[in-house]
Amino acid sequence: MNGKRTAKRSRRAEAARQGRADLARLRKMSEREIERTSPPELAGLLADFWNEADVVVPPPKQAISLRVDQDVLAWFKGQGPRYQTKMNAVLRTFISRAKRGMTDRRTSGKQRSA
Repeated sequence: MNGKRTAKRSRRAEAARQGRADLARLRKMSEREIERTSPPELAGLLADFWNEADVVVPPPKQAISLRVDQDVLAWFKGQGPRYQTKMNAVLRTFISRAKRGMTDRRTSGKQRSA
């Protein structure tokens, strides 16, 4: 190999860029242009909407080997890029609801029978 880089991006690099802001392009845009091209759900936000926002740093990830059913994997992959992130979100939601359920059972005095 001669070490020369090709101009063509890999599919993986292109998929990683999807859903991420092009900050260089945004810096060149006027406020009016940004407002015009923003999603409808952002229209009409109050000027101080972000003043009390907190930056939430996600917990670190750990690489693992996980065996899942073929149809489960196919379904998540069929949802598009970042399917592993979506799988993690489903698991996090399950844990959150399970913890809430355990708290609810403890406070109400009810026990689930096996």
